[in-house]
Amino acid sequence: MSTMNLKKYFTRKLFEQLSETADELGMECYAVGGYVRDIFLQRPSKDIDVVVVGSGIEMAQAFNKKLGKGAKLSVFKNFGTAQIKYRDQEIEFVGARKESYSHDSRKPIVENGTLEDDQNRRDFTINAMAVCLNKERFGELIDPFNGQNDLKERTLRTPLDPDITFSDDPLRMMRCIRFATQLNFYIDDETFFALERNRERIRIISYERIIDEMNKILLSPIPSKGFIDLERSGLLDIIFPELTALQGVETKKGYSHKDNFYHTLEVVDNIAKETDNLWLRWAALLHDIGKPRTKRWDARNGWTFHNHNFIGAKMIPDIFRKMKLPMNEKMKYVQKLVSLHMRPISIANDIVTDSAVRRLLFEAGDDIDDLMMLCEADITSKNECRKQRFRDNFKLVRQKLKALEEKDRIRNFQPPIDGIEIMKIFNLQPCREIGELKSSIKDAILDGIIPNEHDAAFEYLLKKAEALGLKPADAAR
Repeated sequence: MSTMNLKKYFTRKLFEQLSETADELGMECYAVGGYVRDIFLQRPSKDIDVVVVGSGIEMAQAFNKKLGKGAKLSVFKNFGTAQIKYRDQEIEFVGARKESYSHDSRKPIVENGTLEDDQNRRDFTINAMAVCLNKERFGELIDPFNGQNDLKERTLRTPLDPDITFSDDPLRMMRCIRFATQLNFYIDDETFFALERNRERIRIISYERIIDEMNKILLSPIPSKGFIDLERSGLLDIIFPELTALQGVETKKGYSHKDNFYHTLEVVDNIAKETDNLWLRWAALLHDIGKPRTKRWDARNGWTFHNHNFIGAKMIPDIFRKMKLPMNEKMKYVQKLVSLHMRPISIANDIVTDSAVRRLLFEAGDDIDDLMMLCEADITSKNECRKQRFRDNFKLVRQKLKALEEKDRIRNFQPPIDGIEIMKIFNLQPCREIGELKSSIKDAILDGIIPNEHDAAFEYLLKKAEALGLKPADAAR
């Protein structure tokens, strides 16, 4: 793309003001990184990275004054950077610099440098392109590593020796796979071999940083691409061994089970076609995480994974804690879906009874639609007839769910008679019998024995209480 062609992407008043500010300060000024890359990829970008040969903070302060009202400046003196938020745009400023690293840290020793020094320290060639914003050379592309050609070839490579690039800052290994996944790029062979050679260096990176990149991989259009590259490079076994434990096929007496690692990735890709919900994608990634611990050979039934959903659900808190994922409602949501993901399948395999569907709706609550989406994504059989049978049965389950929800109001169901009312009716203190009576009312409603109404529940309660030898207090008669 020529300088003349690039100029049209920098015609907005914002860039004119950047150009004026840089010239007034006598500083070389360049747009760099993702903003330039995304021009060539024709992707929208709201974040602009600006490099100046000089003080990035000084440039930001002067530009902030020029923008006037509505601009918000943040200065990070320790890092020598500044950020301006203006309307829907974020502009990051940094002085051109060169970096050197010690072996046990990804925090560099930083010195002032030239544009060439700054481009040398960039992670990938496609992120090392710069466009001059000074008036005299406005729109001129500086592309020392031929990143423009790598964009055309959809190839990811490092500007300098990839072993040095990844050893210096091991997080770049995660970023490499993340960019390749998001952009659907091929990782250059030498760059990928360097990922393998330097994989142990990832151990110095915090899980907070790793998870930030993994979440971006999970939110990509085809997440499996990233997880396969993580596995091939050896990184996944270091950062997420519970997932690589799913890998492999074992055969006994002519019977084999499927490779649960690749099955899981297929489920994640299926769910990615339907939703951008990150935590539903996490549930898909973890839905079979309990299978390695539950795998058994049974002479009658072959390979079994009984209760893998319950074991998997128990593993979720430890996985979230270790990987610095949120230990809040998001974790509970994933845990619930992992625990329940076999229920719709077992219902669809059998006669779809009202009672079974009511209980599923009761336990899933407002997450029932997400659970059904996960279960439908879990259909990965190569047998098209079997796959269609499951789809048809799931359709029937969905119809039953809708009908019973309208009729019985089971979603997020609360019994029409609670423990406090039971205590008043029978003049009881807290005891085991109250729990038994509450459970009997709940079961009777879910099994369709009584409607979800107070009067019907009250009559049923009196009968059950009589069987336990309990009589209502005089005030309740």
